[in-house]
Amino acid sequence: QVMLVESGGGLVQPGGSLRLSCVVSGTIFSLYDMGWYRQAPTKSREWVATTFRDGTTTYADSVKGRFTGSRDNAKNTLYLQMNNLKPDDMAVYYCAAGFRSSRPNDYWGQGTQVTVSS
Repeated sequence: QVMLVESGGGLVQPGGSLRLSCVVSGTIFSLYDMGWYRQAPTKSREWVATTFRDGTTTYADSVKGRFTGSRDNAKNTLYLQMNNLKPDDMAVYYCAAGFRSSRPNDYWGQGTQVTVSS
């Protein structure tokens, strides 16, 4: 059974930073492209970033230059470093795994809440 578990969310002031983690189990992590998505209240889920199997990452325009995606295959873990957070970044963040996909969506985590508020 493939499981994805996110952590690292919380409350942060505007301009602050958080690092999200996503631990994957039940499969060979290194084979999957991994994505981050977010969903704010009353909005649809939106793609944030994809870290591919080779370690490269692509980003949505709204987070480019502020967020950095990475992965540690030895730890079966995906990361999202979020800097200079804005109120518009407030959402539930989800990680997802997919096979050869620029928008991975085969397996999903349960989400972690990020709140940006002063």
